[in-house]
Amino acid sequence: MQAKVFDAIVIGSGITGGWAAKELTEKGLNVLLLERGRQVVHGTDYITAFKEDWQLPFRDRPSLLEKQNQAKQARTGYATKQSIKHWFVNDLQHPYQESQRFDWIRGYHLGGRSLTWGRQCLRLSDIDFAANKQDGHGVDWPVRYQDIAPWYDKVEAYIGVIGEALNLPQLPDGPYLPPFALNAVEQQLKQSLLTHYTNRHLTIGRVAHLTKAKPEQGRAPCTKRNRCMRGCPAGSYFSSLASTLPAAMRTGRLTIQTHSIAKEIIYNPDSGLATGVKVIDAESKKERIAQAKIIFCCASTVATTALLLNSTSARFPNGLGNDSGELGHNLMDHHFRVGATGEPRGFADDFNDGDRPVGFHIPRFRNLDDNEQHSFIRGYGYQGYATRKDWRRGFKELSFGKAFREELAKPGPWQVALIGFGECLPYHRNKMSLDPVLKDQWGLPLVNFDCQFAENEQRMREDMKTQAVEMLSKAGYQNVQAYDKGSAPGQAIHEMGTARMGHDATTSVLNRYNQIHSVRNVYVTDGSFMCSSGYQNPSLTYMAFTARAADHAVRHYQNGVFHG
Repeated sequence: MQAKVFDAIVIGSGITGGWAAKELTEKGLNVLLLERGRQVVHGTDYITAFKEDWQLPFRDRPSLLEKQNQAKQARTGYATKQSIKHWFVNDLQHPYQESQRFDWIRGYHLGGRSLTWGRQCLRLSDIDFAANKQDGHGVDWPVRYQDIAPWYDKVEAYIGVIGEALNLPQLPDGPYLPPFALNAVEQQLKQSLLTHYTNRHLTIGRVAHLTKAKPEQGRAPCTKRNRCMRGCPAGSYFSSLASTLPAAMRTGRLTIQTHSIAKEIIYNPDSGLATGVKVIDAESKKERIAQAKIIFCCASTVATTALLLNSTSARFPNGLGNDSGELGHNLMDHHFRVGATGEPRGFADDFNDGDRPVGFHIPRFRNLDDNEQHSFIRGYGYQGYATRKDWRRGFKELSFGKAFREELAKPGPWQVALIGFGECLPYHRNKMSLDPVLKDQWGLPLVNFDCQFAENEQRMREDMKTQAVEMLSKAGYQNVQAYDKGSAPGQAIHEMGTARMGHDATTSVLNRYNQIHSVRNVYVTDGSFMCSSGYQNPSLTYMAFTARAADHAVRHYQNGVFHG
């Protein structure tokens, strides 16, 4: 038994866990943070950050053994590379079930996926917050943009987000740092869009990279090494390991326990509140109890919902807070890997592709006007880049000899790629559940996924291809080719929605402050709470809601008692 009773327990140390720990400790609470994975020291443990590909086994390509051990992680196309494989789990040691394919991409270590995220920071707008109510899919969000805007401001100002203000209703602006510059080809494409369309804008990606130092956090400006997923020793991109967790530690009120797997949340029927967490030591497999007055679930969408489903009692036989029966349902992810490529004319003497860790972004332009008529609802945006092809363009050539080698040593033609990211509707039938029989090595039920994209997403993908081709063609590009490489749920690593918030406890799990309706001292602030997905990368929204929920929790906590 663990004698000490903490003010709060935070489960998970990634994007939201770090923010919960920072906000709660800075507001005076003593916090225990539980991380199921290993300890990682910022900077010191980024073991491949300064290695060249030729210094890595197989020149950074996965071995046959890694492909076997990380078969599901490998579906991303990059997670098993020698330079970053240690940030992703061994699928044989951490199995799961699939009624329908779902790519559950995970990293079990301090800092979680904040070390490997794409760093795109795009706000949801009132178009997104109102969408469910307007078209009848899912449940109405219990908040609107004005409720979250101050928290977006707070998070962006702290983590450091670069960007260009566009004043678009579908993509609100924030307090941005100076952005990286578009290269000449991207600037030409941007002008082409403004010439041919009234509602299509190309801008530099809004990403959590510093272009100005944050010395108070010990973070330096980005040097554009473009090895972000290996870990950034300078802390130039935001991660909980470089930013929020050190801030929490500086308060002297944070205790971190690694190798600590949350098994279930303990519920007290007399008080109607949770009293703590049953924890499994990942190495010894022994159990202990951690006690606290407030609990923040930040373990990521699937892990948090699995924890809640496993937290059963006489009051909650189907999972903690699952009075609505919605826990585990409405699983969403973005669909992508669809768009077009083309080769711009000219620019033969321009060799500068920007050398940046971020591409450009084209915000949503579909279904913003009530007069629009399309075969699908909701919308999508594009991420993209312009660069010159390298020597690998010769892979398919049936040539050899000195002239061929010399030609491949020269910069290849410019190529622009548009990659669509589309919204997935919140379908009740898309779900995750716990296997009634199969267990992992710690005795916890395996997660099973039953999720697929549906007709609306497929119709949207056709438009994503068509519009990408049209935009590149109008820009005068050559060899414009549409593509659709297929997209499975989970592959975008934006899983969300399995413990949604809502106005009504009979149709949702959480209230507008991310509290479980029926267990008010348990907050869920990772992607589980999402009512709809928007098209935007969601991590910024998770952080904003976490900061807001932490503020709410502290304001309702007096003299060691939660009054929420």
